[in-house]
Amino acid sequence: MSQKAEKKRLNEILGSHLCTIHETLQILDQTPSLDKVSWEEIIKMGDQVSKQATIVGMLWTGQKPEVKAIEETMASYFNTLQGFLLLSHGSTVGAGPTLSSCIHASVKQVVDSSFKLMKEFVSLYGSQGKDQHLSISQLVGVVWEACSALKKTPPTNITAIGRGITQVAVSMKDVLRELKELRPESTNVVSDSDGELGNDLSPEEMKVAQASIVVVSDIISVVKELIRCISGLLKLEKPGDSGNFVDSLEKLLKLSQELSLQIDEIGACLYPPQEVPTIEAVMVKIQSFIDDIQGILGGIRGSSDTFLEACNILRSSLKQLASELSSSDTADLEAKVENITLGD
Repeated sequence: MSQKAEKKRLNEILGSHLCTIHETLQILDQTPSLDKVSWEEIIKMGDQVSKQATIVGMLWTGQKPEVKAIEETMASYFNTLQGFLLLSHGSTVGAGPTLSSCIHASVKQVVDSSFKLMKEFVSLYGSQGKDQHLSISQLVGVVWEACSALKKTPPTNITAIGRGITQVAVSMKDVLRELKELRPESTNVVSDSDGELGNDLSPEEMKVAQASIVVVSDIISVVKELIRCISGLLKLEKPGDSGNFVDSLEKLLKLSQELSLQIDEIGACLYPPQEVPTIEAVMVKIQSFIDDIQGILGGIRGSSDTFLEACNILRSSLKQLASELSSSDTADLEAKVENITLGD
């Protein structure tokens, strides 16, 4: 058989293997009917995929590999990859949307990196030189990284939700950092910062901004305590657990994300001219979300005294902000009246 014919045959075999893996991937979107598979088993299977990638790399360290060796290597690699996918499907038993998303993302990395490696593996048949060896070695390294990343994938719903809310808290801190850069208007001192957005707040607007900063800071404190409470629930989650418990965790993440959106809204409203009605509407939503979080967390017996205290402190800061907004409204009205009088 000519080299051209051999390469054509290898591509056909590769296409068949890829088709099989694509079909197996469709299973991941279906509800698993298997027993729960621990994530530790997935990590071990990932190690086997990593070893298969190493074997692929070793075939290119010497002379050009034989067709039979390439065929056998492909068969072994894709059999291992399929086993990895089937086990991964079993790990989604009892997984909520957040954990399932994390699992699918990690699995997809392993599959995608494996596809790139094996396509390159076959495409290089008939070629020689250091460049080919380097290309394969780099792709083997990508597979290793994807398999290693499996160890960082959250193994439980609680861990996945906790990480999700932690990301929300990080986003909130970024907004808080920006809000703390707001400055009052300068009348006597000229600086390079004059004229920048957020550097021309009136005394009344500055009071509203400062009260809002306290609110945002207190929301972050509530979210931090919520993360601690959720972490404390680890012992309550059972393998394959689903239903109300997981639904409650997902709702807590969703509410945290809603809080983050309200913080973004507050931040946008504080730049002059401040949008008082919008801020007031946001405050009502924040109060409602905090009540819901408190109710859900209490329902799964995850609440703590420090969490409740953080919620009460936030409610107090919301009242203070409402007071500043009321004063700001009055001051704004007085300014408008004064301007009308001066204009007559």
